[in-house]
Formats: sequence, structure tokens, C-alpha cells
Amino acid sequence: MISDKGALSRVAAALVVAIVLTGGVRELRKTTSSPDYQCAQVYVDTNPDFENDAEIKISQGASGSQIADQLFEAGVVKSARAFFGVAVGDPRASKIAPGSHLISKGLCAKDALSQLLDSKRISGLINIFEGAWNSEIFSQMENAGFTKADIARAASGIKLPAGFKTLEGLLFPAQYSFAEGTPALSALTSMVDRTIVEMKSAGLTSKDSKYTAQQLVTIASIIQAEGNLEDFTKVSRVIRNRLEKGMPLQMDSTVHYVKKDRGKIFLSTASTFLKSPYNTYRNYGLPPGPIGNPGAEALKAAANPASGDWIYFITVAPFDTRFTSSSEQFSLWKIEYKKNLRAGLFRSSK
Repeated sequence: MISDKGALSRVAAALVVAIVLTGGVRELRKTTSSPDYQCAQVYVDTNPDFENDAEIKISQGASGSQIADQLFEAGVVKSARAFFGVAVGDPRASKIAPGSHLISKGLCAKDALSQLLDSKRISGLINIFEGAWNSEIFSQMENAGFTKADIARAASGIKLPAGFKTLEGLLFPAQYSFAEGTPALSALTSMVDRTIVEMKSAGLTSKDSKYTAQQLVTIASIIQAEGNLEDFTKVSRVIRNRLEKGMPLQMDSTVHYVKKDRGKIFLSTASTFLKSPYNTYRNYGLPPGPIGNPGAEALKAAANPASGDWIYFITVAPFDTRFTSSSEQFSLWKIEYKKNLRAGLFRSSK
């Protein structure tokens, strides 16, 4: 199958870790009159390069008063009490992520909170895009300060959910930030835990399904790699139709996964003969495991395919994916695809 890999560049936005802000309400009432409680103007980040910023290290479970003290001692705010008052009164404060934050000095309390919530200012942020391979995630973890040896030990020693034989597909796409010194095993476990929650929400753990949870995550990973969001449920149906008819899936994405060709559109004929259990041109049925880490929408599509008799689909141009049950129609569309490929229509696709 031919697919538009542009969908792979989408990034899940939600941070999945948070701190708990604690402290006495009585203290809050005493802080609201502080001259540092309100900002003089609307916040504008005038220091995007983070030069001369203070590094604020927030540990998992840090309290509001502890963060306020750090900000005051580093010269970020003039009053620890004022920041504490702002933080307790703003529900967004519960989303401050643990880790190292680069924060400007001499801010009012509200602007300090805004910078603490700015993911661009978090040092070592791990940003997993939908469809990312575990190998790509591990590289990000190294860049965030985890050691290669610790990551390898964690990946081999982590407890997988029942029925799963591989960690690929279980590291949910999102933004993660971990406090300094967090073991890689704890970091990976939090990603897996998030995936389990999303699997249940998507209906992948239903006992009524004819497919196991790992098989559905595998289907979701192919959907993520092959389709645009609006086509996810249709791609899901094509996969099921082919499996039920005993046809090979013939998905380019599974071969790209083996070759580690990120963002490629074209697949040579020679590549379809590659010897690998993940090559769905040579092998029938699903590959032995996921080919990436699917997002929430792909998981939902795997469990809830659209209705249709399609067994072919092809992206003839970026964001123009067509579905059919006719081999003749597919062949005609394939000619159109090759023409557009030669014309350079896919050059901007990732």
C-alpha cells in the first residue's frame, strides 16, 4: 500500500506528569496584597534564547511553597508568598512538570508561573510523536539525560501488560518531563501505564474482540503509519478485510519499519522481497508486533473500523487517499500516483 506519512509528524500535546501544590489557605489570604501579586502588563516572553535564565529544578511531588522558595532564592520573583498565592489560585499550576526549568529573573509571580508552564523552557523534555519507534524514543531519553545503559536495562526488564511480547507500541505518544535522577525504568513504566489507560478508553481490552490487545495495537500502529487522521477507520477496515480474506496485508509501512526509513513514500520492488517477519508482502497475517507507538485516535480506529468492502487503498497525492474493492480501479490510481510521484508532489511529505 502507498501512504502519506505526513500524519507521523503530528505531536501529542498533553504532559502526562504533574506536581501537587500544597500549603495552607491561611497563608494564601495573607499574600494577596503583595505588590508582586499582579503583573503590570500582559506577559510577553522577551528572552526566547534563555540567556542568563535561572535553572529551577522541580522534583516529583514538590509543593507550591517549595517551588516558591526556589524562585525567590534564584531571583526569579521578589516574593515567595506572592508566587505561592498565584499558584494556589490558578488550577494550571497543577500541570507544572517536574524537571529543570529555565526561567527568567525579575518576573512578577504570574509571569513566573507562565514560564513554568512553557514546555519550551523545560530542559530534557521528551516529546514522543505519534508513530515514533522505540529506538527514536530511546534517543530522546539519552538527550534528556538518561544513560544508554540504564535505558537498555529498563527496556529489557520492564513488566509488559498481559499478552504483550514486545515493548514496541506501548510507549504512548505525549510530552514527558521527569525530575533529575528518575530511573529509566520509572520513566518507561509511566509511558506504558499511559498506554494501558488509552487502550482501555479505546476499547482494545474488550473480551468480545476477535483480536488480542497486542494484535489491535499492531493494527493501530499500521493505521498510524499508513493514513491521515480522517482515513484511520477506513484503513482499519482494509486491514481487517484483508486478514479475513486471507490476503497478505502488503503494507509499505511494515517494510519501512524494518529498513528504518522514516517518512519515505516510495517502496522499491526489491524491498518487498526483504526477508523479515515484518514484511507483509512476503508473510500473511499481522506482523509479530507493532511497528511504532500509535496515538489515541489510531487506537480507537483499530477497535472501531468503518463499514466497507475495501481491500485496496492508495494515496495518489498528499492528503488524497482513495479506497476501493476493485483491483482494476486500484491499478488506475497507482498509475496516477506514479505520475504525481515523478512530478514531485510528495517531496514535502515526511
